[in-house]
Amino acid sequence: MIHLVWLVPFLPLLGFLINGLGRRYLSKSLTGVIGSGSVLAAFVISLLIFFEVRQPGFTPQVVSLFDFISVGSLHIPFAFQVDQLSALFLLIITGVGSLIHIYSTSYMHEESSEGFARYFAYLNLFVFSMLILVLGANYVMMFIGWEGVGLCSYLLIGFWFRNTSYNKAANKAFIMNRIGDLGFLLGIFLMISQFGSVTFSEVFTKVPSLGEGSGILFAIALLLFIGAMGKSAQIPLYTWLPDAMAGPTPVSALIHAATMVTAGIYMVARSNVIYTLAPCIQTIIVVIGLGTALLAASIALKQNDIKKVLAYSTVSQLGYMFLALGTGAYTAAVFHVMTHAFFKALLFLGSGSVIHAMGGEQDIRKMGGLKKWMPVTNITFLIGCLAIAGIPGFSGFFSKDEILASAWGFNKIVYILALIGALMTAFYMFRLYYITFTGTFRGTHEQEHHLHESPAAITFPLIILAILSVIGGYVGLPEVFGAPHLLHEYLSPIFAPSAPYLPAHELEHSMEWILMGLSSGLVIITIFFARSKFIRYQDSGVPNTGIAKVLENKWYVDELYDAVIVKPLMVLSRFFEDTIERSGIDALVNGVGRGVKWGSRQVRLVQNGQVGFYIFAMVIGMIILFVISLFL
Repeated sequence: MIHLVWLVPFLPLLGFLINGLGRRYLSKSLTGVIGSGSVLAAFVISLLIFFEVRQPGFTPQVVSLFDFISVGSLHIPFAFQVDQLSALFLLIITGVGSLIHIYSTSYMHEESSEGFARYFAYLNLFVFSMLILVLGANYVMMFIGWEGVGLCSYLLIGFWFRNTSYNKAANKAFIMNRIGDLGFLLGIFLMISQFGSVTFSEVFTKVPSLGEGSGILFAIALLLFIGAMGKSAQIPLYTWLPDAMAGPTPVSALIHAATMVTAGIYMVARSNVIYTLAPCIQTIIVVIGLGTALLAASIALKQNDIKKVLAYSTVSQLGYMFLALGTGAYTAAVFHVMTHAFFKALLFLGSGSVIHAMGGEQDIRKMGGLKKWMPVTNITFLIGCLAIAGIPGFSGFFSKDEILASAWGFNKIVYILALIGALMTAFYMFRLYYITFTGTFRGTHEQEHHLHESPAAITFPLIILAILSVIGGYVGLPEVFGAPHLLHEYLSPIFAPSAPYLPAHELEHSMEWILMGLSSGLVIITIFFARSKFIRYQDSGVPNTGIAKVLENKWYVDELYDAVIVKPLMVLSRFFEDTIERSGIDALVNGVGRGVKWGSRQVRLVQNGQVGFYIFAMVIGMIILFVISLFL
């Protein structure tokens, strides 16, 4: 099946072309079948490839389609690399992606046929771009997919483009990502300059020769990480992601769960040997990842928009993934990418089910008691909350425990702060759950009259993702359980180049039990605390003050960016427009035109029709020529 890997991205691309070009002629049902079927077929092929890849003794294979760039000694093929990491991401992207497509067939049914087809075309193109990103055998291929998901996120976030605020959110996501992408691009250029190649196998073979702590490696790792900061929403380039909630809810699930925001994690994990040999950058990644996790978690504590809570939760969880990458726990980071894809997609799609039942309402203060009308959504959403909180037995427990263990081995203060972030996660998620699903209904009578469980096309993906959110963590059981860590064994060939350079952080079994017990016990206490505060929640209507107001307003980071960056740039732009552009460049260009026009009017007067004047002018001219020839 490896030689057919090109079909995996080709099928969503074909779906994009059919739905995009035939959007005015296709029915909604046919559009949904084409859009969902193309990704589902790609998932089936990905599954067959995965079974082939996981066989013992498998070696990475490169499927080269054609020469893409060939300049001098630089050769960049359009090639796919099939190995353990890319095969795992293929399953995540196409698996979760197909469920989101199926969900969308019901969620977007109120769109016109043309809008419905346009939506599915964008969704298919998004999946195609993400597949190119993870399958590419070199950094240029990765960058093509990287830019593709950036474009598709712009199109999907601004899908309802008649709303100006949605267009601004799309612009913000696109522009902020371009900042990170510039760093990524410069990193690729530096790589070409240093190694003469961007192909993974060639670059990673040459990297160790530079030695640990090399300045060139530092620069390459930093530039690539700047790209990851933009795409995976880390401080200071994270503010675009919460605003991406402007798009339809399935888009939020696709962007925030399994695809776009994990691209930065994938890139760092793929480049693991570069980062392992640049320990200063790893420390920077730890600091930024931990800072992002705590900042976003604190903001989520006081958000009242159901999707905004989940958005800041995503930013926080991405911070944990970068924390794992920075400590050298690459498997733990990829593990959390996988489990996060399950429970975060579940939570976003669950929020979409709630919004669907509430007639578009997203303010949790106007909900309450929904479990009475929405039993399937209620239980699946609860499972998602238990998983992300890290309750033992659920998928999030295993991946988050592994990250906390790596933090303990790296630095005890880092561990304490990471644990505090985990407790905040449990608190804001169960605050969200109890306010939304328990207590009494606080919406309007009209909303209450229309409350109902969502149709099967919405609840089916919820049930599948809920099951995965429970069982998905058992591929990475802790060593103290006496079972093999299947994911670690599976991914070990990918991270083998880094293994000799990573410090050993082996925990004694007794300490690992203590850390697991401590985190689990504190999380359970936090959940019961949230339950006591919010199970009978009633909105007091009193505005927040003090730190609560600061958190509600997201630490005023957007206002800070606006004051420090946006407004000064606007002033500078107006100065350039008024002074440099109009008074300088335009004045010079227009002055040349006016000068030619004035000069033409004056020269025209020479042609006056008087023969005597012409003879006089001729004599003067001869005298001038004589004087010039005499003195020169």
